[in-house]
Amino acid sequence: MKLSFHGADREVTGSCHLVECNGTRLLVDCGMFQGGRELDEENADSFGFAAESIDFLLLTHAHLDHCGRIPLLAKRGFRGEIITTAASRELARLVMLDAAHLQEEEAEYRSRKAARHHGRHATAVTPLYTVLDALNSMDFFGRRAEYRKPLDIAPGIRATFFDAGHILGSASILLELEEGGRRRTVLFSGDLGYSGHTLLRDPEPPPQADVVVMETTYGDRLHKKLQPSVEELYTAIEDTFRRGGNVVIPTFALERAQEILYYLREGVESGRLPTSMQVFLDSPMAISATEIFERHPECYDEKTAALFRNGQDPFHLPGLHFTRETAQSMALNNIGGGAVIMAGSGMCTGGRVRHHLKHNLWRHDSSVIFVGYAARGTLARRIIDGAEHVRIFHEDIPVRARIHTIGGFSAHADRDELLSWYRRIDGREHTVLVHGEEDVMQHFAQHLHDTEVLMPGLDTELPL
Repeated sequence: MKLSFHGADREVTGSCHLVECNGTRLLVDCGMFQGGRELDEENADSFGFAAESIDFLLLTHAHLDHCGRIPLLAKRGFRGEIITTAASRELARLVMLDAAHLQEEEAEYRSRKAARHHGRHATAVTPLYTVLDALNSMDFFGRRAEYRKPLDIAPGIRATFFDAGHILGSASILLELEEGGRRRTVLFSGDLGYSGHTLLRDPEPPPQADVVVMETTYGDRLHKKLQPSVEELYTAIEDTFRRGGNVVIPTFALERAQEILYYLREGVESGRLPTSMQVFLDSPMAISATEIFERHPECYDEKTAALFRNGQDPFHLPGLHFTRETAQSMALNNIGGGAVIMAGSGMCTGGRVRHHLKHNLWRHDSSVIFVGYAARGTLARRIIDGAEHVRIFHEDIPVRARIHTIGGFSAHADRDELLSWYRRIDGREHTVLVHGEEDVMQHFAQHLHDTEVLMPGLDTELPL
């Protein structure tokens, strides 16, 4: 048996873990690295293993940093089986196609730029993978996992998916391994959700495991409580409207967009927000994701499931507009005030939100509300960290808008939630911390020891 790490090791993105047992090679996740331009090269680098040697891929959930390099894996020779939940399968298709489209656009732009500078001697830029590559990778999605129902993957390997409460269809995965008469259980946390949130159920109690591979995204901090965060959102919107400006919310298409729509609807229904408020979901991907969310009520908590049973759409509110077309998105630049514009990407690394930031960041009367994680090196992180100017589309834009960071909407468990989940794992002997910035991982590892969560004789590792 062997466990190795090929992403999200002392960094937050690019989750990719390799398990070797009984001659079978199995991946848990195959995600994209996200952040600065230098990570483009890391995405294009070798996986650290031969793609054609992988027999199975188990996908914890459909965020880009967990599924984003699956088309590249298939392009380089993977011919195995991908297993995930029904909801994750639908969402992964959407995420991978969107990523492929953006990469094709970026490659075309850079090729044109090179041609202007070097003429016929310019080398065409090729995308990491194409839309066709993404579509082809869907051929390898096979069995669909159901929560708490064990799947026999290969001789000596059994997998069970548990609800991680992170996004629709997300899972923690327990592997039961047997080789040469030796048995070991390895639990991959995936990304864990935050208990008590609307829409999804809380993360399930974890099963017994010998080895725990655990995410640490927010292992050094506590989130704001949810209800005060909702109130902070409402107050920021009201204040912006009084000043005559617009609200721009950089939005992750999966989960965060739907959650914010849910609370905007509640705000209007309770009278906390004006019924005249115009809300624009300016993200074809988020629009499609919302439609997928509506097809999987089996993933929701009881309150949200009851809304569906009663024929009520929890994501619809008066004044909501879906802007799929580019022309519709561009027209939003003519709105002087009174609008909430939700657009991707959440970290502002691409997508339509960069256009809306260009048109609103310099305005004293507008606001930008960040409701999700921003990795180092991203435009979102620079704005949050207090940059006075940022460069967008080759233009320096002054940051004059009011910047709000509301942490209570995070789809990730915070430090105490991570500790609570971890404490419930019986039999743990070895813990590997992944999916976190190195200083955060060091902090969380120290916290495990300081609070005696780890019993004598147990150890923690941060993979290189």
